[in-house]
Amino acid sequence: MIAPVNEKLELAHQFVLHTNRNIFLTGKAGTGKTTFLHQVKQISAKRLAVVAPTGVAAINAGGVTIHSLFQLPFGPLVPGSTLRESRKFNKEKIRLLRTLDLLIIDEISMVRADVLDGIDEVLRRYRNNGQPFGGVQLLLIGDMQQLPPVIRDEEWSLLKPHYETGYFFGSKALRQIPYISIELTHIYRQADARFISLLNSIREKTVTRDQLADLNQRHIPNFAPHDKEGYITLSTHNTTAQQINSNKLAGLPTGLHTFEAIVEGDFPTSIYPTEASLELKVGAQVMFIKNDITREKRYYNGKIGQIVDIDDDIIYVQCGDNEDVIDVLPVDWTNLKYTLDPATKEIKAEAIGTFRQFPLKLAWAITIHKSQGLTFEKAIIDASAAFAHGQVYVALSRCKTLDGLVLRSPIPSHSIKTEQTLEDFHDEVQQQTPTEQHLRDSRRSNQQVLLQELFSFERASSLTYRCRRVVNEHTNSLDAECFPILTELRDLLQNKARNVTNRFQQQLPVYFEEETLPEENDTLQERIRKATAYFQAVLGDELLPLLHRCPTDSDNKQVRESLLEVLDELEKELFVKLRSFESCRDGFDALSYLKARNHAELDFQPERKKLEKEAATTTDSPGRGGLYGALMKWRNDLAGEHDTSGYMVLPQKTIAELAKLRPTTLDELLAIKGFGKTKVKQIGQDVLAVIKDFLERPKPTKETKEKKVKEPKEAKIPSTTQTLALFQAGKTIAEIATERGFAVSTIEGHLAQCIGQGELSVEAVLPPERIKLIRSHLETAPSTTFTELIQTIGNGVTYSEIRFVNSAIRAELGEAE
Repeated sequence: MIAPVNEKLELAHQFVLHTNRNIFLTGKAGTGKTTFLHQVKQISAKRLAVVAPTGVAAINAGGVTIHSLFQLPFGPLVPGSTLRESRKFNKEKIRLLRTLDLLIIDEISMVRADVLDGIDEVLRRYRNNGQPFGGVQLLLIGDMQQLPPVIRDEEWSLLKPHYETGYFFGSKALRQIPYISIELTHIYRQADARFISLLNSIREKTVTRDQLADLNQRHIPNFAPHDKEGYITLSTHNTTAQQINSNKLAGLPTGLHTFEAIVEGDFPTSIYPTEASLELKVGAQVMFIKNDITREKRYYNGKIGQIVDIDDDIIYVQCGDNEDVIDVLPVDWTNLKYTLDPATKEIKAEAIGTFRQFPLKLAWAITIHKSQGLTFEKAIIDASAAFAHGQVYVALSRCKTLDGLVLRSPIPSHSIKTEQTLEDFHDEVQQQTPTEQHLRDSRRSNQQVLLQELFSFERASSLTYRCRRVVNEHTNSLDAECFPILTELRDLLQNKARNVTNRFQQQLPVYFEEETLPEENDTLQERIRKATAYFQAVLGDELLPLLHRCPTDSDNKQVRESLLEVLDELEKELFVKLRSFESCRDGFDALSYLKARNHAELDFQPERKKLEKEAATTTDSPGRGGLYGALMKWRNDLAGEHDTSGYMVLPQKTIAELAKLRPTTLDELLAIKGFGKTKVKQIGQDVLAVIKDFLERPKPTKETKEKKVKEPKEAKIPSTTQTLALFQAGKTIAEIATERGFAVSTIEGHLAQCIGQGELSVEAVLPPERIKLIRSHLETAPSTTFTELIQTIGNGVTYSEIRFVNSAIRAELGEAE
């Protein structure tokens, strides 16, 4: 019995970890679905989040509710309705959703189809991905023969025109994607073959008249057990359960004790695991609602007992005459919020609120709905008035044995609800059970998708087009150099990136036809390593530096913000591509690639901000500092004095022209666009004075800078020196990059500078045969570009290796790096 279970669990683990297939994990009650969920959270290398439809289910699963994570409105989410629009997400949550690899939804049987489509809309929107669920892998866990989603008649009247069924599998988004189904079959909760057979027949709606008669033998009229026997009543309706508990508690002659919960932080009342004001008496029958986390494991969620004594801070509970008394102390429940750890870049569950109370609730009776997921030794089932599909099965399957079960009234055949929709779905599920071959095919498909994503510059091309469109529409408001730079960027991207990857993608199907996985294909891996070296150079040395040169100043604040928004998106896309290629330096590995791509999404900061800050402190800078900065300051100060806008004094484009041409006479000012005779008469002399003052200003030297320092400060160690020290200490380039928080290419650039300055021998970085090979090509064709050399030399040579050797040659010739 164990081997098949292990095989199915292992198969499920493999699909979760190594494929992008969506998975429906199902199984009878007591087959270990929740255990599997917690195992996945521990072993998966993917960034994941766990959600559930109710607060109690979310707490039990160690996750959050669907509505809280995706900020969905309550009530029906009608397609096309404004009600589907979620509240505005903060940046932190958007970053979390954009880097999500796996979404686990527990108790999927209780999730409505429109709610699943609401999740789909949020993920598509904030991940900028038109695929269903924004391309996130789904793990849906639940048993469709258990409790269904709650849909009121008035809600269904709104949803019915759009959905064939309210169950999750009616989701429009889910129907657009294939998913595999894995059913766990080994039952841990019950061991009695007769009882298991009866439960299976009820679950599958094949119960015979004889089986029903056998079950109804457990109907004992006027059954009134003593509280010490530990029976709990499972009722279909909440009012019935509450009335039983209230009457039983009131009938006890002992004194009433009230225990107030301590609630800290964010912990909504809707997810309280027990009463905030817990009223108990000695003699009350109670149920533990949490597992004992101590080594003794004295109680578990669902265990029934009787209170034998109460102190101020301890409640004593005995579970059966022969068991030791358990001293129960208050425990904590935690309300979680998913956040991104800034250090590890991993999704972590952050506690935002706690609920401290005794892990008990009155347990003469509870609803069948609240019993889902619990296990009882003895139970009285009151299910003759079952009104929902799955209620009878859930109630009966809570019990460990048939002998521990008593029926309040016989179970009529009509209370075992049958839904043809679920029967059809079950048949469909049986046809989607995967094999080992399906797993291998899915791994191959996943790796193919990731490689095609890696070797695609379509999004970068689209963003470049958007940048040029913004500039073209606002030419008069932006720097004249902006459009030519973006045009050059477009051509460079097209010729050196898109065209190359398009040719490479045409060749990929040939490799994909082979039996081996892409990760195991040596020929393909060699091609990927060569392509990685090429694209590292194109991205790091050509595309990104060119983008950083694009001026963004404008007197029109709205235009500038529009340009910056799309430029930042383009820079981020190119930055993520660079990091993604860097992860493939030694070959393609799916999980490594995913991790590198996601980390790059989180690490990205627009280089423009750093460059502008540097320019502001550089007197000769043609950018936002220097003469341009001096003229802008003068203009804005004058505008402030006259309570007018800066562009009314001088347009930004005119100031850029002034900084570039540096006129020294009024006649030269007249030749500049934006200056007429009136403007020259009004402010001409002032403008010339600013220019003259700037040109005559002495440039600061090291000596004058040192004199200005009032107090000696600790000298900052150059970045290249820090890298060199770590390298000489024995750390690898990859280790240094991780420790310093830089890209690998940046660290390689530091070492190349050290080689060029004679501080490091090239032999310390490369083997002699590699140096000899590269040096011969450099000396034979000194004018050849590095990119051309990579193609000529072959053998997996990288851009950085060529730069190392070239720096060594320059050092020998006395040329500074």
